Amino acid sequence: MPSLVEREDQPYVGYRATVGLDGLREVAHRIATIVGALAEREVAPAGAPFFRYLVIGPDMASLTVEAGVPVAAPVELGEEYRNDVVPGGKYVLATHYGAPDGLVAATAELLEWGAAEGVRWDRTQAADGEHWTGRLEVYRTDPRVEPDATKWETDLYFRVAD
Repeated sequence: MPSLVEREDQPYVGYRATVGLDGLREVAHRIATIVGALAEREVAPAGAPFFRYLVIGPDMASLTVEAGVPVAAPVELGEEYRNDVVPGGKYVLATHYGAPDGLVAATAELLEWGAAEGVRWDRTQAADGEHWTGRLEVYRTDPRVEPDATKWETDLYFRVAD
């Protein structure tokens, strides 16, 4: 059952790309690169890594996404990587238990639940698609610790309009 939670602003280091569905895996692999670069600088992540959906194109033909790792303060990792902040505010939280291939269905269920409850998401429509202020998949399970994807936990956070 989804719940309403309050999130604080969360600084992070991320990698942004606009890709098709088939390019999401490549962007996701940047999380390990970011974590490794932070370790080289002796900077511990300030939370679980995530995917941030910024623009979802018509029919999901293109997606502007970021693979991000929370940090306490900005860290320079090079030109490919950016420092940004996931904005605080009210979010709906739902947790998906299982492999990532179930996230599409979990997201659809959350959006359907929101429509039934009259939730207004913090998003705008534009010619290139839906622009989201805060739409995250937070990967709570470290696959190096738990290799069985059926046991993974992923939190879906969708920001609610004020």
